[in-house]
Amino acid sequence: MRTRRFLVLLLLLFVAAFWWAGGSSIVKPLTPSVEKVLAASRDATGAWDRLYRLVALKSAVEAKLDKKRYVKLADIPLPLQQAVIAVEDSRYYRHFGFDIEGILRAALVNLQAGEVREGGSTITQQLVKNLFLSQEQSVGRKLEEIILAIDMELRYSKEEILEMYLNTIYFGAGAYGIHDAARVYFGKEPAKLNLAECALLAGLPNAPSVYSPYENLTAAKQRQAVVLAVMVKQGYIGPNQAEEAKRQPLRLAR
Repeated sequence: MRTRRFLVLLLLLFVAAFWWAGGSSIVKPLTPSVEKVLAASRDATGAWDRLYRLVALKSAVEAKLDKKRYVKLADIPLPLQQAVIAVEDSRYYRHFGFDIEGILRAALVNLQAGEVREGGSTITQQLVKNLFLSQEQSVGRKLEEIILAIDMELRYSKEEILEMYLNTIYFGAGAYGIHDAARVYFGKEPAKLNLAECALLAGLPNAPSVYSPYENLTAAKQRQAVVLAVMVKQGYIGPNQAEEAKRQPLRLAR
C-alpha cells in the first residue's frame, strides 16, 4: 500500500514537472513560426527524455556510472560511509528520497543568515542531480530532482544509493568518486583509509576548493574536526576516537 501511494505521488509530481519543464509544448498549436516549431520540438524531446529516464531509470543510471573505477560498498570503510551520512544527510535512513524536515531546517537557516547556506538536499537528491541534472535553479528542475529521487528510492536499496553516491560525488582536485579521491589525496585504495582520512574526505564535497588539504590544510583540518564532532554527536564514534583521529598526522599523496 505504501509503495502504491508513492507511485501515485511520483506520477502526480512527474505530470507537474513534465508540464512545467516543457511538456506543454507537445500540445502547442500546429501553425507557429519555424523558430517556435523548432523550440517546441526541442522542448518536447527533452520532456520525452525525462519520461524515458523515469520509466527506465536503471538503464539510465547504468549508462552514467564509470564501472572502471567503481568501488563496491563492501570495499569502502564503514567510517567513511558513516561520516558522509553524518554531515550530508543525517536522516538518510528515515526518508524516501527527499526530507521535508531537512528542507524546512535549511530554509530557516538561510532565512536567519539572509543568504543560502544550506540546500536541504538529501544524498539521493544529490546523486540524481550529479547523474542527470544541470545546476539550473528553477521550480521545474527541483521538481524533477525530487521525482527522480523518489523513483531511485523505489528501485534501489539505501546501500546501493549510498554506493553510487560515493562513486560519483566530486571530492575536488579532479577526483570524482571515492576511488580517485583516495588515490589523489592519500595514494591508497579506499579500503585502506583510516578514520582520520575518512573524516577529511567526507568533509570535502561540501566545498572541495575551500577544504582541500592541498589548498588550505588548516581549513581542511577544521572541517575534519567538524565531521568528527558530528559523528560523535550521532553515535558513530566515541569522543576518544575523535580526538585520536584529529591528532593523527595526515600523510598526503603530494
